[in-house]
Amino acid sequence: MAKEWTHFDLKGNARMVDVSEKESTRRLAVASGEIAVNEAVMQAVTGHTAAKGDVLGVARVAGIMAVKRTAELIPMCHTIPIEKCELAFFVSPDEGTIRAECTVITEGKTGVEMEALTGVNIALLTIYDMCKAMDRGMVISDVCLLQKSGGKSGVYQRMPKISEKKQGGIDLL
Repeated sequence: MAKEWTHFDLKGNARMVDVSEKESTRRLAVASGEIAVNEAVMQAVTGHTAAKGDVLGVARVAGIMAVKRTAELIPMCHTIPIEKCELAFFVSPDEGTIRAECTVITEGKTGVEMEALTGVNIALLTIYDMCKAMDRGMVISDVCLLQKSGGKSGVYQRMPKISEKKQGGIDLL
């Protein structure tokens, strides 16, 4: 049986998926990612002394703004009314990492996974931008969907590998 490609029409042209017949359900997605930074960046972030201002505060606002504009950035994403968006940061000075976690909720006909992933990426890129004068070697990594619920496909929960399990960091905000 041939696989049906949802983002292409019969002629192979890209298209947005038709969700008009889908049932509206509560949709939730949680994504995370991290940025590895040097000691100078870690001290500036935790001490609130970065020259460009409140790094995590600005990154949070940037991530939330990105969530709301995902459909403008990713061609086949639907415009979705966002009912809740939360961005949290977990700072681990011993590991030299800052983890961003974005939770997005809506009531709708399509999921918010792309919105949560976009929020995490833009938050981490904002940290990079605000701290690049102190460390151009920062590395953004491990961006992934942690969980989603709602819709026909139901619940997804990412199971971390043993090597990914880390000690908790400091929740600064």
